[in-house]
Amino acid sequence: MLTLFSLLTALPAVLALHLLEPELVLPAFSVLLFAEAGCAVIAARWAHVSDDADDITLWDLAGGFTLIGCAAAVFGEPDQAALFFAEQGGPRPASRP
Repeated sequence: MLTLFSLLTALPAVLALHLLEPELVLPAFSVLLFAEAGCAVIAARWAHVSDDADDITLWDLAGGFTLIGCAAAVFGEPDQAALFFAEQGGPRPASRP
C-alpha cells in the first residue's frame, strides 16, 4: 500500500513540475496530497485497520499526507508567508485600555 501511495504521489508531482507554471506547483501538490489523504482514510475505514497498531498504518499515511499538504499550501503563497513573518518580527504597537 505504501508503494502504491508513493507512486500516486511521485508521478503527478513530476508531471506538475514539467507542465505547470512554478507558482502553481505547490498548490497543485497540496491538492494532490489532500486527495491522497482522503483516499487513505477511505481505504483504512474499508479495510477496518486498527488505529493502535505498532506498525505504520493507513491512518499514519493519511496524517502524513495531510501534514505535508498543509505545509505545501502554506509555502505555496510566498507573499502571504512574507507578510506573516514580517508582522511577527516587527515591534508590536502598545495596547490601549
